[in-house]
Amino acid sequence: MEIKDSIDDIPVQDPPNEDFSAADLSWTKFGNTEHYVDEVALIPYSRVDVFIIGECSNVECPTRFHIERGRKRERGSLNHYKSDEYLEYRMYWCSFGPENYGEGGGILPSRKYRLNTRNRAARPQSMRGCTCHFVVKRLYARPSVALIIYNDRRHVNKSGFICHGPLDRDAIGPGAKKIPYICNEIQQQTMSMIYLGIPEENVLQKHIEGVQRYCGSNAKVNSLASQYVQKLGMIIKRSTHELDLDDQASICMWVERNKKSVFFYQDTSETDAFILGIQTEWQLQQMVRFGHHSLVAADSTFGIKRHKYPLYTLLVFDSRQHALPVAWVITRSFAKQDVCRWMKALADRIRGVDPTWRIGGFLIDDAAMEVEPIRDIFCCPILFCLWRVRRSWLRSIIKRCGNVEVQREIFKRLGEIIYSIWTGVDSVDAIGKFIQDFVDQTVFMKYFRECWVPKIEMWLAAMKSLPLASQEASGAIEAYHLKLKQKLYDDSNLGALQRVDWLVHKLTTELHSSYWLERYADESDSFQTIKEEYISSTSWNRALQIPDTSVVLDENDRLFAKVVSQKDCSQTHLVWNPGSEFAFCDCSWSMLGNLCKHVIKVNMICQHSQGYQPSMSFQSFQHILMKLWQRPIDDSIALDQSMAWANHMQEKIQRLVELNDSNVSNVINNLPLKWVSKKGRTSVGRPADSTLILPSSSKIAVHKKSRKRKRLSRLTCSTSV
Repeated sequence: MEIKDSIDDIPVQDPPNEDFSAADLSWTKFGNTEHYVDEVALIPYSRVDVFIIGECSNVECPTRFHIERGRKRERGSLNHYKSDEYLEYRMYWCSFGPENYGEGGGILPSRKYRLNTRNRAARPQSMRGCTCHFVVKRLYARPSVALIIYNDRRHVNKSGFICHGPLDRDAIGPGAKKIPYICNEIQQQTMSMIYLGIPEENVLQKHIEGVQRYCGSNAKVNSLASQYVQKLGMIIKRSTHELDLDDQASICMWVERNKKSVFFYQDTSETDAFILGIQTEWQLQQMVRFGHHSLVAADSTFGIKRHKYPLYTLLVFDSRQHALPVAWVITRSFAKQDVCRWMKALADRIRGVDPTWRIGGFLIDDAAMEVEPIRDIFCCPILFCLWRVRRSWLRSIIKRCGNVEVQREIFKRLGEIIYSIWTGVDSVDAIGKFIQDFVDQTVFMKYFRECWVPKIEMWLAAMKSLPLASQEASGAIEAYHLKLKQKLYDDSNLGALQRVDWLVHKLTTELHSSYWLERYADESDSFQTIKEEYISSTSWNRALQIPDTSVVLDENDRLFAKVVSQKDCSQTHLVWNPGSEFAFCDCSWSMLGNLCKHVIKVNMICQHSQGYQPSMSFQSFQHILMKLWQRPIDDSIALDQSMAWANHMQEKIQRLVELNDSNVSNVINNLPLKWVSKKGRTSVGRPADSTLILPSSSKIAVHKKSRKRKRLSRLTCSTSV
């Protein structure tokens, strides 16, 4: 096979098949005496995903590919570049590698030995040391073309033996020589269903459907799959969080066994506090996927009164804007140096997968939280979320005040104290008047003076200095908080709350399985019941299901709004103080202190009606823009910078509004037209500054002295045409 030394000599292939793989492409040797020779192929960049799907459908070794490493460059960042320089770089590795979790000397472990019943799986995890991997480069000179470099096309381990699939003789499980090795996705699906308590017959049915995708329908296969599910269920049922009677020793053992799921661990000592940072590989992938150029939120200090160590959760917002846990930190220390340690370890782990990864904003819910580590490590704006304050106040009012009318008025006045941040009213005077007006509510006022008066100025200062998050974000974070509370505060487990290993076990099994299965059900359009529950799991999504005609506003005094129940048309819910985040609803969900769908729906209607005040998040945003605008006239540079930032923010918001309110194709059609030559490309030299690229007949080719004579003559001919 002839070795090519230039990418420009290799043709671009576009197979007509809907899905295609490496077998459908003609591979070319690319390299020179100084460079390692690789097998490469060029395809349209738009068909990279199709190629990956085709590679996953290998009959002999069905698999999935994950991004092991990635890099990205900005357009125009290189002055001089070669023809194979990348704009984007991704290394895809078979999901059965590169690590080998089945290592046991020279022989892979099999069912020849007795399985450890403490393990939560019937066999080691799916990584079997597979060396199959390839690289996809989006070419810098031609962004519409992708260069595929196949480093190792065989699905074998370092010893050269097939390590997964139907031909794997050492695969673990009953009848492994006759059925394909169960991939990680099927295993995780089966484990998640068992952890969530789904009946065994339903688990078996879904497991068989997954196995049949690889080996077809067979009575023997069904029997072996039934044995596998029973064994897996038995092992999960017998598993325990107590690896040792001593809690500290048990945690050390768990960390040693699950190193890939621990991004930071600091044991208790005289000088250091206990810190355990947990992030599974699936959570890492979700954080890279949904956190890039998006928001990361925090649910902080969960269980500070019940648990031995409180739980801190980092959340991202998935494709449906639901809060998805991507990291858990168990610690009682929130000192600046400790927060810096685990945050830096987490950021380094993520950027080890994607060096270009960065977030658009960080949402905090605690005014006492250290914000400097977030600014230093993540280099992003910080927003404040009101959901914790609102929930705490509403629950305390309902618990300590018996009169419903008094509850409504107290909650409304507390909201006015926060609104006073932007209305110019002195917050101290507003708090004093509030205490004086409700002095007869002795139980609630005792709680308010002891818990909130000493620190309320700190909370108001945080709300004034930081942008406020929206109600949709508040509802998503609250939904995660309630689900976490439901999983952890089961009556049967209250005796184990002071053990850290129990908390770790619940997080990494039941809670992790729940979110994994919900995401899988939504993306694969399976498990319809779970998918429907997942879609309606936040108050914001439930509010979108209420039609506008079911909401009736009080046009006279604007004191309340009526919302007709969707389950029972004869029932109506009253929402007092409409248009405010501190609206009070009489439904059962709101009376538990939660942000209900009726309040959100009424506020949606009020935002488009006259006479109602804007939301707190909008007022906060308006306040920030005015601070940018209100610069001294003689301070011209600062004024120019403020104008630039304001214009930049306006453009981004306008784009988001267009994407939300119209079809994506309409937005694309409205983009400015760019004329591009069909054959025009720049192999060496500075990219053109103008968006208008002239035809190849008028393009001036820039040559290097070191270019080969053949290459030079070809370029000269192309410019003279």
